[in-house]
Amino acid sequence: MVLAAPASGSGKTTLATGIMGALTDSGARVAPFKVGPDYIDPGYHGLATGRVGRNLDAVLARPELIGPLYQHGSRGCDIAIIEGVMGLFDGRIGSGEPATGSTAHIAALLGAPVVLVVDVRGHSQSLAALLHGFATFDPRVRIAGVILNQVGSERHAEVLREACDRAGMPVLGCVPRLDAATVRSRHLGLVTAREGGAGAIAARDAMVALAREHIDLGAIRVLARASTRDEAWDPSAAIAPALTGPAPASARIAVAAGPAFSFVYAEQDELLRAAGAELVRFDPLTDPLPADSTALILPGGFPEEHAGALAENTVVRAQIRDAIERGMPVHAECAGLVYLARDLDGHEMVGALDLRARFGNRLVLGYRDAIALAPSASFEAGERITGHEFHRTSIDAGPAAATAGHAAWGWRAHDGTAAREGLVHRGVHASYLHTHPVARPAAVARFVQRAAARAGAAA
Repeated sequence: MVLAAPASGSGKTTLATGIMGALTDSGARVAPFKVGPDYIDPGYHGLATGRVGRNLDAVLARPELIGPLYQHGSRGCDIAIIEGVMGLFDGRIGSGEPATGSTAHIAALLGAPVVLVVDVRGHSQSLAALLHGFATFDPRVRIAGVILNQVGSERHAEVLREACDRAGMPVLGCVPRLDAATVRSRHLGLVTAREGGAGAIAARDAMVALAREHIDLGAIRVLARASTRDEAWDPSAAIAPALTGPAPASARIAVAAGPAFSFVYAEQDELLRAAGAELVRFDPLTDPLPADSTALILPGGFPEEHAGALAENTVVRAQIRDAIERGMPVHAECAGLVYLARDLDGHEMVGALDLRARFGNRLVLGYRDAIALAPSASFEAGERITGHEFHRTSIDAGPAAATAGHAAWGWRAHDGTAAREGLVHRGVHASYLHTHPVARPAAVARFVQRAAARAGAAA
């Protein structure tokens, strides 16, 4: 079942998380998914279901992989709940009809029904026209029902139900205006489940109670179905063609985790392990670099929220800086790029790259069709990839960055101008660009083999 909405801010995350948790608490095995590149909502989905939240992004992962990834993430489950992104028909601008990566596109690829979540504040009889428009806009998308969110009163609910009847749309839920399930948010969206602690658990419980009381969960289970017959995606099969031979020694890869580095797609670990890597997680807020690490991954996250604590861990900063000087392969995305800079808003960071980072008010957001401008531990020069930017920090490069490194990526901006971004320096590939590993198994294999080769050289 796909939960969509006419627009962002309609309550999809609250109700999707609540439905997932309520079904899980009733004994169902629920597979949680999020449409698009978002890392934060899947964390709440995982909290609700006890299973890893996964993304279905037809831009980053290509449309032909959506069915296989859905089957992979749904193994052993009774029902899949897929939270949409933005409005139902909103996707990559200029990509055609339906917009690539939109919730409608994913629903059509899977043959899955859509339940429309409508924030009904300000709505009355005209709701019928809105529902009629969404139901008839694209014949490839089947809207199976509606959940009325933020209902003001019993009389309001009665009027809205009459409008839904007029549009021929079953009402699967009527949710009143409540604040108990509100999750604290900040500049890039919700506070992550990893950071939320007891507050995130309390929010999860409130969302579940809301769904259990006001949504017809039985009807959702009856309506949920998909027509895809794709073979499930398999990490071993995906990585095998990219492996050039047995690893010469163990690849022990340190992966930054914790509140500042939580933006990781679930398939990354699966591909790394399928390539022969041993993964060791550590929290740069408190931990040293794991012993005998032969490579390092620094994922995205919120370093600007933890800059002081990151600066205080002088031990791990020195260890990472020394490892990079000795040629350790490093893949750093967004938060990882900022962490490797000299400082962030005056707080000392690792200092391995001659960059200075600062937090600002300008949001940089969007997909990028990029080409690798220099060879690295992950990518060959000339390799093409589609990635996604999502950040409010910016980077100022010092003179050493221009002379000792090369830009990681190049692309054309919307106005046609050439853009260069990121840095390749020694064994480091650092960039704001998030990429999805299922679209680049060769890059994953290359990184693991470089890590293994380094271990062999040190043995």
